[in-house]
Amino acid sequence: MTGEQVYVSHAPADLELVQKLFTTVRNFPFDVHVALEEVDSNENRDRLEGRIVDSDVVVAVLTDRSANSRWVNQEIGYARAEGVPVLPVYEDEAYRGGFLADVEGVAIDRDHLARTVFELLTGIRAELTPLGPLSVPNWFMRFPCTVDGCREAVVLEIESAQQKLWKQHRHGHPLFVSCDGCDATYYFNPATIGFIRRDPPDQ
Repeated sequence: MTGEQVYVSHAPADLELVQKLFTTVRNFPFDVHVALEEVDSNENRDRLEGRIVDSDVVVAVLTDRSANSRWVNQEIGYARAEGVPVLPVYEDEAYRGGFLADVEGVAIDRDHLARTVFELLTGIRAELTPLGPLSVPNWFMRFPCTVDGCREAVVLEIESAQQKLWKQHRHGHPLFVSCDGCDATYYFNPATIGFIRRDPPDQ
């Protein structure tokens, strides 16, 4: 799974929320383009439309701040017109109207963001898999080993279906992977794929 594009449409005031939701999502080998970050990089609206057209899925973050946003509504409409799937991530069902009234999405729970991130990953994973929701796409996360003197690339393969990952999370069973270069072990939250800790190599 490489080369996929995810575009995030949101209100400017929701940038901090968006960054929290996508912190670990960005560890996966696909590109995440956050609207306001693109604008801050002097991208113009035409370039953003190009981003949307090239995307495999558009994530629309819908809050009271974006409910009346002209840009967010235009980006959703443009994505639907171009045949790009839109995944709504919403604070209130009322915000999931218009173009998205018939689209399942992810409810934002600010008190339990881990659950929201898990559901977000589930939605993105379902949109990016080529064989339908019962298949398991080849998800992985590659990162450099952080042990002094070790430059090995560590790859965490994520082979489990989403339901199994949530069950592991509920039972406190983290995902883990060891570095082939030094045997350090890295542990991750199976719900959010967030980093938990690193155990040093055996001496």
